[in-house]
Amino acid sequence: MRSLVFGLLGLVAACGTAPIDTPVDGGLVDAAPPLDASLDAAPVPWPFPLPPNFPTPRLPPDAVLTAELAELGRYLFYDVRLSGNGTQACASCHQQARAFSDGLVTPTGSTGDRLRRNAMSLTNVAFNPSQTWANPQATTLERQALIPILGKLPVELGVAGHEQEILDRLAADAAYPARFARAFPDDAAPIGWPNIVSALAAFERRLISGDAPVDRFRAGDTAAISDAAKRGQAMFFSETLECHHCHNGFNFTIAVDHSGLSEQRSQFFNTGLYNVGGTGGYPAADQGLWEFTFVDSDRGRYRPPTLRNVAVTAPYMHDGSIATLEEVLAVYERGGRLVDRGPHAGDGRANPNKSPFVGGFTLTSEQRADLLAYLRALTDDSFLHDPTLSDPFAAPPAARAGSPERP
Repeated sequence: MRSLVFGLLGLVAACGTAPIDTPVDGGLVDAAPPLDASLDAAPVPWPFPLPPNFPTPRLPPDAVLTAELAELGRYLFYDVRLSGNGTQACASCHQQARAFSDGLVTPTGSTGDRLRRNAMSLTNVAFNPSQTWANPQATTLERQALIPILGKLPVELGVAGHEQEILDRLAADAAYPARFARAFPDDAAPIGWPNIVSALAAFERRLISGDAPVDRFRAGDTAAISDAAKRGQAMFFSETLECHHCHNGFNFTIAVDHSGLSEQRSQFFNTGLYNVGGTGGYPAADQGLWEFTFVDSDRGRYRPPTLRNVAVTAPYMHDGSIATLEEVLAVYERGGRLVDRGPHAGDGRANPNKSPFVGGFTLTSEQRADLLAYLRALTDDSFLHDPTLSDPFAAPPAARAGSPERP
């Protein structure tokens, strides 16, 4: 595990002051294998319960996962002392009540830098074949964590230049030394950045959601969802709407990875959100997968996120530019978004790189309501309120049992 993270830290150091989510080498995208193929492969050990019919997530080579490591990661995830100026935590942009998203168009970093992309939900990130919206090289949670930790363009947590100061804060705390020792019992000096990254990734692998009304309905509880949601489900999986071509399987996305698949691959799609200049262009500030491959047809291609808990993760799309689920449906119904004025003007329906599955369709107002009812039935309230995933600093004093106070 330490060698895994040390290697990632070395990669970041080699990138200098360049944004960590920019290309380090060439593109590398393959088509995804059939969903849930090769499920007869032996699963890796997983110390936490998984929902029924969920496969075991894949652990990267040299990584481990224990309850002690994940619990340390929970404290670090919610601790503002992990930022350079002590003002933000990972949880600042990933709030449990919003399925670990933040409700903003795009977040603001600890020093005031505005980020260019919407904060993705962390629902079931353990199953992602790649992290972030369009980075085929961020294939592990360990590697992704380095982006907000050490990134300078923009600054998120702003750790760069404050690495030792932050370690000193943790070492001086009344409870962290013991927590690190429990998580890394064979490490003589466990409070270090490789171990912090490993712990954060371990906690994020615990963010498993699979107890929505739709799950209970699939398990045989016919009363778990409304008649409207049942009609919406039939439309969702129809060849008329074609939603299921990108949002299918146990995680409601075909961009999925687990230990039963023979290899790890990512998939990215253009949904016709923009068509700047009528030539397939996207806003210059964010052109999706093209930033890694430099292939024109990859402009505007992004990883399809899970639709689990989608009703609580507004605003939507990679740039947070669609405010409501109703507006998202309108874009897909039209077959692409029309931006009729301004520097990003263009008809996304005519984008030459758009996925053929975004062809448009016509719904009545009743059908729209049914489809929305189905999407809302993907909300897992137990996940949104699970105390084992919640802010440990906000717990009642008796439950903290000597845990560090939030500064």
